[in-house]
Amino acid sequence: MTSLGHVRGSLWDITVHSPAMGADIPFQLIRPPGAPPNAPTVYLLNGAGGGEDGSGWLEETDALHFYADKRVNVLIPQRGSGTLYTDWIADDPQVGRPMWQTFLTKELPPVIDAALNTNGRNAIVGLSMSATSVLDLATAAPGLYRSVTSISGCAQTSTPVGQAAVRGIVYSSGADPDNMWGPAGSPLWAQHDPLVNAEKLRGTALYLSSGDGRAGKYDNEQSAPPGAPPVENRIVVGGAIEAGARFCTEAMAERLAALSIPATIHLPATGTHSWRYFQDELHRSWPTIDAGLHAGR
Repeated sequence: MTSLGHVRGSLWDITVHSPAMGADIPFQLIRPPGAPPNAPTVYLLNGAGGGEDGSGWLEETDALHFYADKRVNVLIPQRGSGTLYTDWIADDPQVGRPMWQTFLTKELPPVIDAALNTNGRNAIVGLSMSATSVLDLATAAPGLYRSVTSISGCAQTSTPVGQAAVRGIVYSSGADPDNMWGPAGSPLWAQHDPLVNAEKLRGTALYLSSGDGRAGKYDNEQSAPPGAPPVENRIVVGGAIEAGARFCTEAMAERLAALSIPATIHLPATGTHSWRYFQDELHRSWPTIDAGLHAGR
């Protein structure tokens, strides 16, 4: 079941039914000028709020304008808060039984390819929570995504640091992470660890980035978008989160280098966990995404 409706300009709404979750999943959709056939698809995943909290790519960045002249279809799911966009092993009172990996890697792509008449080439982008998810999804379905962009996330799920980060995200949504992959240390935590499974990313165009947590050019009141948290909050809380993301990103970069897997790594000297920095990385990652989508033609 698919419904497609025009909102304005290049922005559309599309809803796709997930048999695995027994639910209709809404998406924001950016279509290229003239909605041409045979365009590739970029899946743009939101952070911990899953787009349900009014804080997402279209609300917080210039993604709509940035992608408007690109020859790609961009899909942004508006569900998934605190779920890691993965398959859960048990029902949870707060989030039910998420089956996002099944939906995103198996159910959704053929529906989108048919509905939008794409060329079957995909890229995926994530930030914060979903920066972990996109690497996990790519290792679970090698070859599905020609390019993966991970912005300010933790590409570890089986180390103490990684498990603490992931469990904190799930707890923040009111859910129990034991219902996701079992208790800390259970085998599924390693099965979903991009650091452990990095070899499966070989042949994928990769872009990884993270600030280092120190205040940077956007950490002042003049650069804050309307409704942004106080600058002190962004520096203290956002700085701590980004410092953790930097630790994880550097470890993943080292792992890829040890395996001789090419990747574009951007590690600026400053930057907190906030949207203006994410927007910069969205722009900076585009050449890597575009090259991956057109590789082998």
